[in-house]
Amino acid sequence: MTKQIVITVGRLGRDPEMRFMPNGNPVTSFSMATDRQWKNSEGEKVKVTTWTRVSVFGKMADICNQYLQKGSLAYVAGHLNPDPTTGGPKVYQKQDGTWGAAYEVIAEDINFLSSSHSTEAPSEHPSPEPVGTSEEDNPF
Repeated sequence: MTKQIVITVGRLGRDPEMRFMPNGNPVTSFSMATDRQWKNSEGEKVKVTTWTRVSVFGKMADICNQYLQKGSLAYVAGHLNPDPTTGGPKVYQKQDGTWGAAYEVIAEDINFLSSSHSTEAPSEHPSPEPVGTSEEDNPF
């Protein structure tokens, strides 16, 4: 049997939100922005931001809620949680009426790449430059 693992590194789009399952176990959720950039055939810089919704359970949920904040840089490894109907990313309607899609990852491992008091990444870890990380662009 094979196991799917997804790894992503990005910045939180807003502070984590912690809640509790009916059995009392904690779950913390947050959204992460990951950017790609390149130059197109005309030599213009193109940037694309991908939003990923991350859910963390158990003891790590408490730790993430305590130490992560909007702008924190984090490494997340886990498995995709697809839309049960389509098997793809979850689709949502934005406030302006347009549609978007977001991926959801159930985290199995998280590493904090910036301190809890700073949104700056350590010098040994080059950080992406998030675009579209305003509240209006964040689907979560």
